[in-house]
Amino acid sequence: MRSRSSMGINEICASLKKYNNFLITVHTSPEGDALGSQLAFRSLIKKMGKQATMVNEDKVPYGYDFLPGCKSIRLLNKSSKNIDFDCLAVLDCADLKRTGDVYKLNKDKLPVINIDHHISNRNFGDVNWVQPYASSCSEMVYRLFKKLHLPLDYDSALALYTGIMTDTGSFHYSNTSSFTFKVVAELLKFGINVTQVYRNTYENIPVSDARLLLKLMSKVEFFCQGKVVGFQIKKDLVKSKKSFIDLADLLLNFGRSIKGVEVVVLFKENLGNNCEVRVNLRSQGNVDVNKVASFFGGGGHKPAAGCTLNGKIETIVKKVIAKIQESLT
Repeated sequence: MRSRSSMGINEICASLKKYNNFLITVHTSPEGDALGSQLAFRSLIKKMGKQATMVNEDKVPYGYDFLPGCKSIRLLNKSSKNIDFDCLAVLDCADLKRTGDVYKLNKDKLPVINIDHHISNRNFGDVNWVQPYASSCSEMVYRLFKKLHLPLDYDSALALYTGIMTDTGSFHYSNTSSFTFKVVAELLKFGINVTQVYRNTYENIPVSDARLLLKLMSKVEFFCQGKVVGFQIKKDLVKSKKSFIDLADLLLNFGRSIKGVEVVVLFKENLGNNCEVRVNLRSQGNVDVNKVASFFGGGGHKPAAGCTLNGKIETIVKKVIAKIQESLT
């Protein structure tokens, strides 16, 4: 029987000790926190003397391919159905279906561990540890290392630091706490080159993508008297899903940097589905974009959320902007 309430770190630790072979996954279009927490969690499981396999729906974006162990993350394919596991661990994912089709590998309905920090998480697991006030899922995995008295190493510290850095917007988003800095101080003791991590993540754009980024920026749209900025990534501009993933944060951050902007919204057509549009929302703090995303069946955090809608992108833009307008009044 699945619990529909969040438990504590003690229950998670008890579950980790109970099972022996874990399948670890995160949300689609993984970014720093998803990958950082996943890689560090795998290290934690192996330090417990247990087995772990990482499987994701989408590839690792080039901005994170410097992380040790990322080549061990398997891409979901036909052979994935043969993976042996006795527990599914889902990290940094507010909804089980946000894992793409990875959750379908759990055809025998084996126990699900849900570790997340999204306020919209509905406790979909058999064991749930949801901490909306944590800066990141990576910060939560750090706590697991400490609670289980397991030693960190350079690779895990680098993964966790990258996850925390990216989810806090390089430590200037409102989810950054004094505890976050305490965690980072411990991680930096392993000799992490913070300048190189930042450059790998944010200053490593291929020339071809830089040209595409400039083209998309030139098509920026303003709504609600300049308080809302919108971008559209259509399939005729982007030929690979990899670029869809990599360019999203760059566009969102650019929009946030514009004076007077309260909300940035990015609309991305799904390459594999003619009628599906992914919507990413970012707020400067006054507008709760989690409520906007939740209205359309998605979720996330107050300053950052997302949802997926079916229909023509032009129609979806009008609907989402109208809902944001309600939040501004």
